[in-house]
Amino acid sequence: MASSEKVAIVTGAGTGIGKAVALALLGEGYAVVLAGRRKELLEAGALEGKSSGSRTLVVPTDVSDPASIRALFARTKEAFGRLDLLFNNAGTGAPAVPLEELTYEQWKTVVDTNLTGVFLCTQEAFKIMKSQEPRGGRIINNGSISAHAPRPNSAPYTSTKHAITGLTKSTSLDGRKYDIACGQIDIGNAATPMTERMKKGVPQPNGTIQVEPTMDVQHVARAVVYMASLPLDANVQFLTVMATKMPFVGRG
Repeated sequence: MASSEKVAIVTGAGTGIGKAVALALLGEGYAVVLAGRRKELLEAGALEGKSSGSRTLVVPTDVSDPASIRALFARTKEAFGRLDLLFNNAGTGAPAVPLEELTYEQWKTVVDTNLTGVFLCTQEAFKIMKSQEPRGGRIINNGSISAHAPRPNSAPYTSTKHAITGLTKSTSLDGRKYDIACGQIDIGNAATPMTERMKKGVPQPNGTIQVEPTMDVQHVARAVVYMASLPLDANVQFLTVMATKMPFVGRG
């Protein structure tokens, strides 16, 4: 491996934000490990990034499964010998039903993926980053606008994304002694399959249904690349990138 080659893991890399970030990192010369549940989508993304000349590794991963996470990081270390960047991006939501109608299983599925999965990935990244030469690395968490404000009927998702803010701060603090930097990107209405429904209108806090503006997902990818490009003695702690006219700033 060339000494200048940096190694990144992107979770949820099969579609949307994860795929866009993985391809952008490949374009910047990173070796990228694409992790996600659907192997065929990961392989398609790796194929798409092949023209960059950078190396890829596809590792089907379920971040709600601790054994699957351990296998992801073991395979990364075995293949590349180090880890410079972890983008904790994989996430899921629960059905948009009234809070009191959510099942325990629906709540637990979101917590296991969005919070526990991110924590376990962070733990494994720490183990590699603190013991490699040169030491250290960077972790970027996908917080979402929901780390600041909820949508209607989104208690599990919003709770986990608020929790990610606390985990980001703890990771940033606890990583200092190992030269591990940690920041969070909060994304609002990037145009992905997940936000396709916004073109038809989504529920608002006042009970109305409104179409919401979106933005090109490439703006997110470039923002993550910027955060990743900094030397380890500099860190973007929190960055918000959002569709300018989406209903977030203000009272609606």
